[in-house]
Amino acid sequence: MVTVQAKIVSDSYDLTSKKINKMEKIDLKKQYSNLYKASAKKPEIVTVPQLKYLMVDGFGDPNSSKMFQDAIEALYSVSYTLKFMYKKREESIDYAVMPLEGLWWTDDMNNFSMENKNNWKWTLMILQPEFITLENIEIAKTNAAKKKKLPLLNSLRFEKMNEELSAQILYIGPYNDEPSTIVMLHNFIKDSGYSLCGKHREIYLSDMRRTAPEKLKTIIRQPIYKQI
Repeated sequence: MVTVQAKIVSDSYDLTSKKINKMEKIDLKKQYSNLYKASAKKPEIVTVPQLKYLMVDGFGDPNSSKMFQDAIEALYSVSYTLKFMYKKREESIDYAVMPLEGLWWTDDMNNFSMENKNNWKWTLMILQPEFITLENIEIAKTNAAKKKKLPLLNSLRFEKMNEELSAQILYIGPYNDEPSTIVMLHNFIKDSGYSLCGKHREIYLSDMRRTAPEKLKTIIRQPIYKQI
């Protein structure tokens, strides 16, 4: 949907007590492997639990929207600030910042068009570890603001989201060529006796700045419910 090319263990020695403190390492991709790995050959149904996300809302064509670029910068700046806050604590925890994700829709989904991206609305988000709190977020926002100007910093929100049942597939290729894979996913959902609900969701596993368009990996996910 996006079209822009937009346990290391550290031992610290206390010279007085000779005590060794080891950094705790958390692998969120491994912990939620069924949500951040998917088959490119066939769709699958997954259950998405309630998780915490740093989010920001916006609208417009991601190719040309400054808001879109500002949203990405704000999300990553605060997410990395949070990561290093915990890494520097006395009881340090290290974890990798998770991939960018997006929810995409229009007010009237019957008019959703790949050709008219100006009508698109979106929520960009990054999964956060369960131990992150709203207080942590506010401290990280204050610290991030000291380093650079972030126009959408105050638009960030920290929320739990629970999609529950969803269908997903891995798509490899340019974002503009997603439609045929989306159609395949929707057909799978209907053929499996489910209906679509909620917003179209994408998880961007590749760094869009450094990856050739034909090699971009995106998990396409759609919330569903069982037809009665």
